[in-house]
Amino acid sequence: MTIDEREYPSRPWVGIGVVVLRRSEVLLVQRGKPPRLGQWGLPGGAQHVGETVFEAASREVLEETGVEIEPKAIVTAIDSISRDEAGRVRYHYTLVEVVADWRAGEAAARDDAAAAKWVTVDAIETLGMWSETVRVIGLAQSLRRTLP
Repeated sequence: MTIDEREYPSRPWVGIGVVVLRRSEVLLVQRGKPPRLGQWGLPGGAQHVGETVFEAASREVLEETGVEIEPKAIVTAIDSISRDEAGRVRYHYTLVEVVADWRAGEAAARDDAAAAKWVTVDAIETLGMWSETVRVIGLAQSLRRTLP
């Protein structure tokens, strides 16, 4: 599947975003492809046919960062719709956001990530991220505290 198939789609794509927590840090990637090229955000990507949400979360994080995770829960679902200058939908993703615990590995940019790093949760608002990403990280932290 290429990014071209996702541009000006005939239907929304299901994407998985993963809030990977390690103590007081969250794993972030700098996007290497549109939409939001160059911005910092959560690792993740498109769900494959026959793959569960948690399987997609684990695969995408490993492919993008080399980090192994244990998905814990679905946090929320959000819409990511980008329009061109004429108002046509250029990208449309339904993003299922998952919270996960770090299991092994150090952050390294792989696959379509331009960079990857661990950031303290207190520092995420200094990176100019999409407001929905910041909100989802907050929701994930709150949810994680309630899980065994």
